[in-house]
Amino acid sequence: MLTVHQFFPQFSAGTEVLTYSVARELIERGHEVRVLAGYPDNTVLQDKDRFDEYDYEGIRVYRFHHAYSPMGGQVSMIEIGYDNHLAAAYFERILCGFKPHIVHFFHFNRLGTGLIERAVYAGIPRFMTPTDFWTICPTGQLVLADGSLCTGPSVQAGNCLKHFAQSTQGPLVSKIAHRLPTVCADMLVRLTKDGALPAYPKKAEVLAIANRLTTNVSRLNQLNGLIVPNLFMKEFLVRYGVVASLITEAAFGVNITSSVDSKTRPLSHSSPLRIGFIGTLAPYKGSHVLVEAFKILPVGDAKLKIYGSLDDFPDYASELITRAGNHSSIEFCGTFPNTDIMQILADIDVLVVPSLWYENTPLVIYSAQAAGCPVVASDLPGLATVIKHQENGLLFEAGSSVKLSQQLSRLINEDGLLHRLGSNACPPKSTAHYVDELLNVWESVV
Repeated sequence: MLTVHQFFPQFSAGTEVLTYSVARELIERGHEVRVLAGYPDNTVLQDKDRFDEYDYEGIRVYRFHHAYSPMGGQVSMIEIGYDNHLAAAYFERILCGFKPHIVHFFHFNRLGTGLIERAVYAGIPRFMTPTDFWTICPTGQLVLADGSLCTGPSVQAGNCLKHFAQSTQGPLVSKIAHRLPTVCADMLVRLTKDGALPAYPKKAEVLAIANRLTTNVSRLNQLNGLIVPNLFMKEFLVRYGVVASLITEAAFGVNITSSVDSKTRPLSHSSPLRIGFIGTLAPYKGSHVLVEAFKILPVGDAKLKIYGSLDDFPDYASELITRAGNHSSIEFCGTFPNTDIMQILADIDVLVVPSLWYENTPLVIYSAQAAGCPVVASDLPGLATVIKHQENGLLFEAGSSVKLSQQLSRLINEDGLLHRLGSNACPPKSTAHYVDELLNVWESVV
């Protein structure tokens, strides 16, 4: 039994691709695999109507229609996000009917960590692969309301409270929250949690923020194991109380249907340089940084193809199109089936990953390495684990369009640099190898 916050066919970002790839590999080895997925749905629904099932390419999918509205007797929107009683009860019914030998969680958003306790109650071995920081950070990305990087929840999660207020409570409250020192927000959370304050608006949400971290960490420690993609994630989880002995490091695997030998790529880039972005068009992915960097380059030296859905974050996509203006060398290409990834990579000279958050190594980087396609990426831990500066790619200061433009200029002007970086590409781990590692961890417990 695999779980994920959302799934195909409507959603096909990295976590969904990873979950699907693992499911397919397990099925090919003779296992019966089913998936529980959340589904963002703002339709007004009765509790009994929030569940349905469908089949996707031979995988039975149970779906929970989630909305940030009262359900299952709960009224706190924050609590509904991480401790959804209705989703947990649905999961328990699935476990009773399917009786899986293993449960592996890939994401809990829209489902809640209460699923772990239901697996414990059913006596089923349970594991997790965190693909972002959601179990610790309510946003999942460790990014503050102003877009800057966050180190994680403060002592009482007061900074999480500030972020919630800035993001959801209107301009006046947002301005007050921005100016409120985190130590004061921590004090407000602690006093509320201790019952020292009378009732006030949004008190239930403050209590939910106060309890979120301890609830999630205590449940993570009821897992039989966590398989994390890098050391940065392991150290982060341990810092917040996850037992280190539960954690195994294993980089993600990818399915490469066709491979391009990096040695056969052209010795020099095409003219103009073909730059590509592949990913979710969301602020934290930083595609606006790339657009601004591209506009600094001399006209005619390069062209930019941006692959991603304009519908996932429409306001941001509209802003991105406005930034691009009428630049004739910037093209918005939409999405493509994941099976076409190698063909897309063969048609660009360099992939840019300008993320503004501590990425857990997006799968597209591994695909680029398999294709011998150099990567220019933000110098952040999850990315720098794979991309080594001036060896198999280039790194730049996250968020700096000027620094990114400088690295792209090097690829245009330095003879042989692009070919050398592509030739040093590190072949990625296959999905089959990754599943071997999962099975080894599972079998050590079972």
